Amino acid sequence: MSGTSANAYFPISLKVEGNDRLVIEWNDAVRHEYTWATLRKNCPCAGCRSEREKPPPLMPIIKLEEAQPPRPRSIEPVGRYAYQIHWIDGHDSGIYTFEVLRQLGEQSAEDAAKRQLD
Repeated sequence: MSGTSANAYFPISLKVEGNDRLVIEWNDAVRHEYTWATLRKNCPCAGCRSEREKPPPLMPIIKLEEAQPPRPRSIEPVGRYAYQIHWIDGHDSGIYTFEVLRQLGEQSAEDAAKRQLD
C-alpha cells in the first residue's frame, strides 16, 4: 500500500512573520501561513471546542485579555507530534497536533484562494 498518510507530514520549519502570523514549512515542501487569530480561534482543547459548540451570546462581554489581538507568549514542541501554544491571554491547554495544523493550513489556503476569486 502506497501513499502518504496525514501522520507522515511534519514541520521542518516554523517562523514568525510580522506580528500576526506563523509560517510552517512541511516536509513535503508545502508552506502554510496561519494568523494568530485563526490558531487561537481553533484551539483544539476540550474547553475551547465546547465553547465553539455553544450558541453565541446575544450581548457578548469582552474580557480585557480578549480586547487585544491574540499573540503567543511561547510555542513548545510536544513530543514528535504537536506544539503547545502559550497565549498572552493565559490560555495554554491546546495541543496543536501536526494533523490539526496541517488541516488548518489547508483550510486557510482554500479560504485565501476563494477570496482571490471574489
